[in-house]
Amino acid sequence: MNGSSSKTTSSSLTCKKLTILTILAVVIQIIGLSLFVMGFFPVKPTLSGSSGLESFYPPGSDSVHDDKKIPTLLPHQLKSLYQQLSGVPPIFDRLILMVIDGLPAEFVLGSDGKPPSKVFMDAMPYTQSLLAKGKAIGYHAKAAPPTVTMPRLKAMVSGAIGGYLDVAFNFNTQALLDDNLIEQFLRIGWKMVMLGDDTWLKLFPGMFTRHDGVNSFFVKDTVQVDHNVSRHLEFELNRTDWNLLILHFLGLDHVGHIGGRNSLLMGPKLKEMDEVIKMIDLSMIQGQKDNRGRTLLMVASDHGMTENGNHGGSSYEETDSLALFVGLGEFSGASTTNNTANQVDIASTLALLFGVPIPKNNVGIVMAEVLKSITDKEVLRLMELNSWQLLRLLQVQLPDLECKSFTCDVHRDDNGSRISRDYGSVEEMFCCLYSHAAAVHKSLKSESNIGDEFGSTFLAYCEFLRTASQWLSHRATDRPFSLLASGLAAMLLSCLILLALLFLIVRENYIKEKGHFPHLNKTMHRWHLDKTFSLAIIFILILSMGSSSMVEEEQYIWHFVTSSFYLVLLRKAMQSMTAVVLQNSPIVMRRQKERGILQVFSIIAILTSGRVLRGWHQGGVNWVHLPDISKLLEQAGSAYISLLQLTSGVLLISANFFILLFSLWSKRTFVMVILLIYLYPASLILYHIVVHQGTTIATTGFGSTEMVQRFYAILSISAIGTIISVPWLMPSQNSDISRNGFYSSCDISFEVRRRLLLEGMRDSTFVTGWVFIFSWCLLQLLLQQPINSMPLLLLFIQILATVWYSSGGDPQLVEVAALYYLGMAGHFGIGNTNNLASIDVAGAFIGVSSHSTLLSGILMFIITYASPMLALLSMVMYISVKDIDGAMHAKDVNVGHLLKRSISFPCLVPLGLNSVLLIAYTAVLLLMRNHLFIWSVFSPKYLYVCATTACVSIGASLVASSVVYTCVVLASRRI
Repeated sequence: MNGSSSKTTSSSLTCKKLTILTILAVVIQIIGLSLFVMGFFPVKPTLSGSSGLESFYPPGSDSVHDDKKIPTLLPHQLKSLYQQLSGVPPIFDRLILMVIDGLPAEFVLGSDGKPPSKVFMDAMPYTQSLLAKGKAIGYHAKAAPPTVTMPRLKAMVSGAIGGYLDVAFNFNTQALLDDNLIEQFLRIGWKMVMLGDDTWLKLFPGMFTRHDGVNSFFVKDTVQVDHNVSRHLEFELNRTDWNLLILHFLGLDHVGHIGGRNSLLMGPKLKEMDEVIKMIDLSMIQGQKDNRGRTLLMVASDHGMTENGNHGGSSYEETDSLALFVGLGEFSGASTTNNTANQVDIASTLALLFGVPIPKNNVGIVMAEVLKSITDKEVLRLMELNSWQLLRLLQVQLPDLECKSFTCDVHRDDNGSRISRDYGSVEEMFCCLYSHAAAVHKSLKSESNIGDEFGSTFLAYCEFLRTASQWLSHRATDRPFSLLASGLAAMLLSCLILLALLFLIVRENYIKEKGHFPHLNKTMHRWHLDKTFSLAIIFILILSMGSSSMVEEEQYIWHFVTSSFYLVLLRKAMQSMTAVVLQNSPIVMRRQKERGILQVFSIIAILTSGRVLRGWHQGGVNWVHLPDISKLLEQAGSAYISLLQLTSGVLLISANFFILLFSLWSKRTFVMVILLIYLYPASLILYHIVVHQGTTIATTGFGSTEMVQRFYAILSISAIGTIISVPWLMPSQNSDISRNGFYSSCDISFEVRRRLLLEGMRDSTFVTGWVFIFSWCLLQLLLQQPINSMPLLLLFIQILATVWYSSGGDPQLVEVAALYYLGMAGHFGIGNTNNLASIDVAGAFIGVSSHSTLLSGILMFIITYASPMLALLSMVMYISVKDIDGAMHAKDVNVGHLLKRSISFPCLVPLGLNSVLLIAYTAVLLLMRNHLFIWSVFSPKYLYVCATTACVSIGASLVASSVVYTCVVLASRRI
């Protein structure tokens, strides 16, 4: 009866069906996730074309028919026409845009009314003197997330806020097609020169008369990238054949990536930038004396940086960018350091200062403080032009914005001040604000002296501009519901398929065990605490997803649930040691006791390592400033970190060599050959740590590139070659099964084949799993920051101890879930967070001699998902230590049955758990789509969820393919 049931269940889900359905579920999940991402993350709608003559007329004016003449006008004629229509002559003749990548405004202007720290003040004496004398004015120009270079440069020249996924395109910059200042300047005949970050050349191909671009992604280089700019500076400043000079310095951003805000290299780098500002300012003064025209120097930064020197998120430290104007005149009596603006305000301000149309998609407003050198009438005229441009953009977003349909009464108090009122709609609010400013301004145009009325008109324009800019900046585009629904439905279908397959496998194993061990029927159905808690973890994680604070501090949840889970397993292991053993055999009792002791010590090692790992990095957002082990080591000095890294590397390599040799001592000749193969890449890593690791000088850093590339090649060839050859070359021991004379010749043949296949499967998968783990650890020793070498060793200990704990018995859901949870907790243990700023950009270019978006992206993925992928790759070794002898009870060597029993749990459990979390967080993202922190907290987390899904899919594919290949090869050898 039981055997029949088992046979029926087994035949209902063959290995072939399981494989096809699993692959189908993963493909459906990827398709659904892609559809949802495309639908949810907005690409801001933009107006096609470029601003022209219509910019100097009110919206809806009939005077724009002259715009058709633009293609026939020569550049100098168009420039004169713009100046005539504007009514305000250009204030400057030339512009020098100096971009200091990653410079926080706090370094130059201070914060909260306090000056910068003494170190930064002393590093930039000339710049501080300009601010103190009122010869420069600075702004804290808030940058919109994501705070990476390419979208921030777009914002500065176009005034538009790009889509959130621009962070992904930062590594593959394409030409900017939207209206922008560079294109407007080119249209009026400006000659432009660019020196520095080659992102400009990719955004504006063919627009620069001269250029010298440098790649921005070699973050180990803090010297050459800036020298390539400065070496041309004196030559360019003495020339008069350019109107726009762009200087983009990268060194300060690279200093931040290497050593953080407080790096010893930060002061000298700021001093270097101060010398450049001094050289330019003195040249501007001399040029004005020589009648070479007035030049404006604008010093800007694309973003700030965190304490660790990273960026990409939305914290104040990352969004605090600089906008410093030098050459506008005197600002005596006005604050030169406490001004605030938005980064998108730069485009409209520069366009109005130089007499070109404001880019069509600009959402910024003019920085009014920079207009002190022109008359009040000219100030109001420029604000009027800015208002017309924003009103046109509002009319695109709000088709019902027709001001003639609204009656706006201006309410004033006894002092004549305007009183705010409630509006029936957004359209009415904008119409009334604009109509009020336009009406007051119109009454002043005919007056020769506007007197006191200037203040009220100025404030009226400011109110409209500020309100319109804020609304346009925070405008959420309509997300296509059909795309979101299709994506969510596909992910839900994939999740149901994976969970159904997992349920069938669990049910099939239960029926099989019930049939083979009928005396355990009364206890097999019990739902133990470890199984209950493994599922409870999922519900805890799902419940935490709805809180922005818990998303920011997710590492605490993972550390808590993982340590609690292993405490439950410790309780179970100790109970099994004291439980009544049904068999009376002393041998069985001794083996169970030994296994129980091994499990207890394994879990103690896991908990101890986990506690140290928990205190290594104080991750998250709110308590990142608190002391932790990594900070203490950094304060102690780089010598301690280098020694720790070398020690961790030696221990990690030695432990891996010992494990392989000890586990396969009977095949030590074969094992020694493998160890000799991996001795060379291991030696290269140790040599790299001793000689090259931690270098910050460009030439020394690049000196290790060839060696690193050699390591990549050798490790890849060794790993792939070993995995392919091991099943073919693995030696086997002849089993003397016929010595008792009990079996027939047919039975002996079957038994020998079965034993040989199981033995070969066990040993080959163990070696394959070892290759995966050791190769991955060597790669991480190279790519991870030196401070993470010890956490990598601790992760290895946890993974190995979990495998030891799981040795013996069939693959179980709880044990595989434990490995998965361990990998996710380790993800945060090595310093990762749900903030994009924690991504290690520096390591993604180790060994890269020329920029490759694909290669750098792969390396960045490897660094970020070091722990989850290590846990997934260890599933192969986990399979090798399980007792899969029960898979072969049939009167044939059923390879499909063996494969299903071996890889079903190690593949389905991670895929199923990740699928549940993916669906849950997708639902949370939809519910939180109007939340205040949707772009700063929930969206970055979803990008990590997407990357984790890719990691789990890749890991499960590697595990399944390697085990299937091994089993097929061994079956072909033995049969």
